[in-house]
Formats: sequence, C-alpha cells, structure tokens
Amino acid sequence: MKKLLILPIFLCLIALQAYSQSAQYPIVKGHGGIYEIENATERPDPNREYKIIVDLTSAANSPAQVNRWVDNIARMMNLHGLAGVPKENLHVKVVVHGGAAFSLLNDENYQERYQTDNPNLEVYDALKAAGAEIYVCGQSLIARNLDSEDLWPDVQVALSALTTITTYVPEGYTYLKF
Repeated sequence: MKKLLILPIFLCLIALQAYSQSAQYPIVKGHGGIYEIENATERPDPNREYKIIVDLTSAANSPAQVNRWVDNIARMMNLHGLAGVPKENLHVKVVVHGGAAFSLLNDENYQERYQTDNPNLEVYDALKAAGAEIYVCGQSLIARNLDSEDLWPDVQVALSALTTITTYVPEGYTYLKF
C-alpha cells in the first residue's frame, strides 16, 4: 500500500518543481520566457543549423498588450537556445503582413491609432538583438495606408510577404505561420 502512495506523491513533486521554475530567456533577453522540461525525449539538435521563416499575420487581441504571436517568435528562439542550439546556428526571418503590420508602428503612430505606446517594439528590439531579421510586406503597407516612416525604424520593407516566403523556403527555411 505504501508503494502505491509513493508514486503519486513523487509525480506531484515533479509537477510542482516544473511549475515553480522561473522563466528562462537564453537567446531573446527578457521576452518569450520558456521552461526546462527535464523528461522531454524530443529536443532540438544543438549541432544542427536551423533556418526558420515566420509568416506573421495575426494581430494582437488588445492593442495595449504585446501581440502573443510576436512573443511566440521569441519563445521559439529561446526554446532552441534552451536545448543548446547556439545563437549563430539559429537563422530566423520574420515576415509581417496583414493585420500584424500595425504591430510595427512606431510609438507616435501607434499612440495616434490606439492611444497607447506600442508594447511590441521592445520585443522587436530584443528579436533583432538576438539575430532575427524583421521584414514588413510592402503590399500590406499600401493596403493599410502606411508608410515606412510610420514604422519601427529597424524593420526592412519587402516587396511582398509572398515573394519573401517563396525566396527563402527553397533555400531551406522551415515555414511557420503565426
């Protein structure tokens, strides 16, 4: 009977330890917090080079909050880092278009549109510092009456999201849609 009680207690202690961890930020500092999973049997290979292109179209639920999909890019990069993938082996390109284009507005234009500072800019700064390249679809800018001067100054304007994706996928980039 005692043996039957020990297993559930042991499992509860393991679960409690996992939930009591502090978030980690191995590659994207301060954003995209992730947690170690000690018993994970599938993990990224630290010796492999990862090339990832993220197709970011989803807007935030609330303009006053960080777009969870922008933060998810940081999480994805940090998860690779937690598994031991060095920053120099992680090549991430983000193509922002559709409703997500507004997440790239500079504070002045974001404030004018939403009456709050842009909470996404700090995440974009951290993504860039971690080596991610951020592009915005030029076609989306025109469709939304935006100009490159309205945006975060470190974003690169692409002809389109479609051509950027079709350029990098054949070069071996894994496509993720957020």
